[in-house]
Amino acid sequence: MNTDILLNIALEEDNVFNDVTTKEFIPKDKCSKAVLIANQSGIVCGVEFFARVFKAIDKRCKVFLKAKDCAKVSQGDKILEITGPACAILSGERTALNFLQHMSGIATLTNKFVTATNNSKIKIYDTRKTIPGYRELAKYAVKCGGGTNHRMSLADMALIKDNHLKFTKDLTVEINKFRKKYKNIPVEVECENIEQIKQALDAKADVIMLDNTTFKNTKKLINVIRKNSAKEYKPEIEISGGVNLKTVKTFAKLDVDRISIGMLTHSSAALDTTLEITIE
Repeated sequence: MNTDILLNIALEEDNVFNDVTTKEFIPKDKCSKAVLIANQSGIVCGVEFFARVFKAIDKRCKVFLKAKDCAKVSQGDKILEITGPACAILSGERTALNFLQHMSGIATLTNKFVTATNNSKIKIYDTRKTIPGYRELAKYAVKCGGGTNHRMSLADMALIKDNHLKFTKDLTVEINKFRKKYKNIPVEVECENIEQIKQALDAKADVIMLDNTTFKNTKKLINVIRKNSAKEYKPEIEISGGVNLKTVKTFAKLDVDRISIGMLTHSSAALDTTLEITIE
């Protein structure tokens, strides 16, 4: 979804141009200043989008950044300042905070995983488990946290999962047919056992995903992949499913290339911030 459309939907949802409280209690000609403060440490994300909210309400609003996207902030740090009509600031406050807090929460959680992994060879990937309509912003936030984006949509990669395999008789034949039609689209195969791995290797899948397996079994399957990969063909290995901040350190010790984590975008807590308004 185009972010302009998403912004308009959010403004309409909160009915910012019909804020009865502000209309009746705040003088139209009153100007004000507000400061956005971090109430906890984290990674900031969405400051530009935050500014767009107020610009869309009243072009006289001006935002001065104290911290840019992807910057680390500590409790008490100023993230930005905004000046302009008090009515616009008050009416747009919640919509702007919703975007920035959600995006910063994703960036912060992603950074925790990247830091916990402590392995520059392994990349932390997101998934498509995003709030409908928010994917572009969510995946941008993942990048701000030091993570890497998996496919943006179903059209970007062929990801053959367990349910697809139920309809596939010969994986090698099917992948070869696919590659003749889509020469530049990578192919990833989800594997749960050695037999599926052999099929994926025979088909020369670009990425082999080991999904929802125990550490012991994952290590065993990785060894199978590495032993049966030739120098001219070495697929990337991805671990997915059930990885959290406690287990990621252990999984990161394995010979894998990437770890995909759904909770980055579907279970991150919003970064706690406060917009403090002062009267001029």
